[in-house]
Amino acid sequence: MAQDRIDSTVPHSARMWNYWLGGKDNYEVDRVTGDQIRELHPGILDYARSDRAFLGRAVRHLAGEAGIRQFLDIGTGLPTAANTHEVAQSIAPDSRIVYVDNDPLVLTHARALLTSTPEGVTDYLEADLHDPRTILEHATRTLDFDKPTAIMLLGIAMFVADTDEAREVVRTLVDAVPSGSYLALSHTITGPGLEDVDAAVTFWNSVGTPKLTQRTVPEVAGFFDGLELLEPGVVSCARWRPEDDGRGEPEDVAFYCGVARKP
Repeated sequence: MAQDRIDSTVPHSARMWNYWLGGKDNYEVDRVTGDQIRELHPGILDYARSDRAFLGRAVRHLAGEAGIRQFLDIGTGLPTAANTHEVAQSIAPDSRIVYVDNDPLVLTHARALLTSTPEGVTDYLEADLHDPRTILEHATRTLDFDKPTAIMLLGIAMFVADTDEAREVVRTLVDAVPSGSYLALSHTITGPGLEDVDAAVTFWNSVGTPKLTQRTVPEVAGFFDGLELLEPGVVSCARWRPEDDGRGEPEDVAFYCGVARKP
């Protein structure tokens, strides 16, 4: 059983992300490590929340203005509020969503996530981003890759250490879907002035799993090569089409994102 494969003695990124977002599907080791990372990088909560808010805005655009009805969400993480299928099906009830993750705790909670509208479909696949061809093969049980599909890679490509391999994975996924499909991707960054972020990542990689790789903004932009980036391009998640809350320009976070269309 998946529960038998859960190691509650080692902090895990999906559980810690859940903790930062206010969830309860985590262990003491995740909370302790999460608090230690917050001490190194106090803005981590903003960056977790900004990435989640980006997901909602991106899916609303894709299901609404772009007319997408199929979503392949890889590295979905633990269920929280406003999951991809909930956002998409609130706009287009006939949307079909396949979630992919390789974490056993996510698998044990997948049943709570599989609550599709009667008109649509929501499915779950246990697989690893390092093996995109297996993901594509099994996703065809639910999705028709002859029709435009949104590939969602939020906070997941950073767990593929080699940049060339990570780009090849993304390219394999994008090559499998037709013109008019979309890629939505977010990724932690590094650069001048982000020493607190770098320190937090170094600490995480020394104690937790899976290990993550930071990339520069140009390296993140490279994932969209050959695609048509939507405005405003590759930007901080907080600044991708933010809603006007009357508080002015949102604060930048060290988590960058973009949405692009396959021509």
